[in-house]
Amino acid sequence: MAGLELPPHAAALPVLRAVEMHAGGEPLRVVPAGAMCGHAVLALGRLALDYGLGPAPCRPETRVVIHCPCGPVTAFVPWDGQRSRNPVRFHSVPAFAAAADLTVDVPGYGKVVLDIGYGGAFYAFLSAEKLGLDVCSSSVRDLVDAATAVTEAVKKQFKPHHPDSEDLAFIYGTILTDGKDAFSDEPTTNICVFGDAQVDRSPTGSGVTARIALQYHKQLIKLDQTRTFRSSTTGSLFTGKAVEEAKCGDYNAVIVEVSGEAFYTGTAVYTAEEEDPLKYGFLIK
Repeated sequence: MAGLELPPHAAALPVLRAVEMHAGGEPLRVVPAGAMCGHAVLALGRLALDYGLGPAPCRPETRVVIHCPCGPVTAFVPWDGQRSRNPVRFHSVPAFAAAADLTVDVPGYGKVVLDIGYGGAFYAFLSAEKLGLDVCSSSVRDLVDAATAVTEAVKKQFKPHHPDSEDLAFIYGTILTDGKDAFSDEPTTNICVFGDAQVDRSPTGSGVTARIALQYHKQLIKLDQTRTFRSSTTGSLFTGKAVEEAKCGDYNAVIVEVSGEAFYTGTAVYTAEEEDPLKYGFLIK
């Protein structure tokens, strides 16, 4: 194997090269195409500078605009003259409270009161305590099951609306919290369950954005008050603050600044052999 750059592979099929990263413990595999989310913005901001994919780097930080499905997001990446550094911060698209104190009937849990926030995606938010759980000590399995039940119930009982794009108007997941929404210097803990019962290892960039928008809507925080958010799974931290008021259609919105750390973990090269019957992948449900 010494000196062999690639294994035998089909010349007609593409060779995919990827950079492996994580932000707050949430992994990211950067390939030539793919959707963006908050933790990815933190990582891609660094990668854009280090790989020469963005503007010419400058000290002390460089502004990088990343086009996401929800719209352009501006990242601010520290630069020391040779390489990118942490923490990276970004300014969100306009974030808003879609519904506050909404009562939803969740099978197995009864009627619960929750909020719906938008921060690049729509999430349901509620304290895990309302479901008889503790976001810090309950098992991840129990938290995932409860959050998934909430997501499915909200999808049936609430239709979100996005003024700019109906493609964004769906509930992406549920974020269970420790209930500490009022401003404090102490971190507040949450877990994000999204997609097909997947768990975000980070505090969730778009989730932090939406949660800040909800806290601002409820007058629990003011502009430029920084809150720290902790992932209940890894203990990793993001910070967030509302930096300016904005509008999104008829919604009163805010631009949120999220800050966190992203790190490189390696590189990878992916190939396929022509005779491989699974070369195009498979799905297990």
